[in-house]
Amino acid sequence: MTDHILESLAATNPDCEIWWDSSPLIYPSWKEETLAKAPGNADWAAQLTRFFDLKTIESEGRMGFRGVTTNPPLSLQAIKVAPQMWADRVREIARETPGADVQSVYWAMYLDLVRKGAEMILPVYKASGGKYGFLSGQVDPRYVRDGERMLAEGLTIAAQSENVMVKIPGSKEGYEVIEELTARGISTNNTTSFTVSQYMRCMAAVTAGLQRARAAGVNLTHWRSVVTHMSARLGELSDWRTEAKARGIELSLSEIRDGEEAVLKRAYHWGKQNNHPSKMLQCSMRVEKDDRTGKTVSRHIQDFAGSDMVYTCPPGYIAGLMTVQAELDPFDPHAIDRAPRKESIEKLLKLPSFRAAYEFEGMRPDEFAHFGSFKATETEFAAATRQTVDFVRKTLEG
Repeated sequence: MTDHILESLAATNPDCEIWWDSSPLIYPSWKEETLAKAPGNADWAAQLTRFFDLKTIESEGRMGFRGVTTNPPLSLQAIKVAPQMWADRVREIARETPGADVQSVYWAMYLDLVRKGAEMILPVYKASGGKYGFLSGQVDPRYVRDGERMLAEGLTIAAQSENVMVKIPGSKEGYEVIEELTARGISTNNTTSFTVSQYMRCMAAVTAGLQRARAAGVNLTHWRSVVTHMSARLGELSDWRTEAKARGIELSLSEIRDGEEAVLKRAYHWGKQNNHPSKMLQCSMRVEKDDRTGKTVSRHIQDFAGSDMVYTCPPGYIAGLMTVQAELDPFDPHAIDRAPRKESIEKLLKLPSFRAAYEFEGMRPDEFAHFGSFKATETEFAAATRQTVDFVRKTLEG
């Protein structure tokens, strides 16, 4: 029986965590579709069952994934998997709340999506004493600078189940909300975050929130915090390429990956050196050909082996790894301590947007929401939310 490549990654550190980056509601159908494409000699069925099996979760409170994250595009995907079921639920919500507008019905449906997903993995949360089995639910990405609204939504999301973690964006206002939620003992996931200065601000907000919580006697037994690094979105959606071209600098894909590596490692090691309780979370990962060696790689996991961070993996990434896992080099369990390529960092430091991402004080909090990767991701997430709202509208209009 062979391990999945992600199981091999987790074996490099007992505190490393692999999470599922989608609603758990879609896992059974995705697993079935993925296995239909499996090579005849592959051990895919056993691997995917070890990650997530409802019978094992219910009977033993155990799964290979240690948590679940969702975001607006992934929530929309879950609705598209079972549109009739969710259309029926929309109509049911409308009957239960006469006079409710489309936005109100949408929000009730979204909370239902969060609650149903959280309930699926609740046995894992209980069996682990609240250490694992969290599901992240995200505040509406159309309002990333409305602190009052994000706080109200965050409290409502957290109330859906004891194992719900609230995803809050990396805007100035978002970090103020993270402090407030932490002060109330509510677990958080800092999303749409890309830069060292954002991570420093998040950790400061968490520290301040924990101080307030302890002073008020808040129970923090099951509290957790993760800080998301959206790796490929940093290098691919920022202004690095544009700024390099304007300066006559040739920037390769491997150099971009070096920059993403440098940003995350700087934040990760700072957190470790300062014994900060938040865990770094890696997402937005790729499987690709390395332009230096020609090998198939997934540097977003290979460069960080040996760390205790969280890797949250969407369905497409997991399937992509399965098709090439025999081609990937074995993990170096000391990769997390390997310094990023010096030559690449020197080149990247000529770019203003890389300095903004890499330097500890590269941006002020009021600049976070204007960073290129933040803006692009905010736009994508808001578009997915509007599509979900429109699904509700079309359903109500018949």
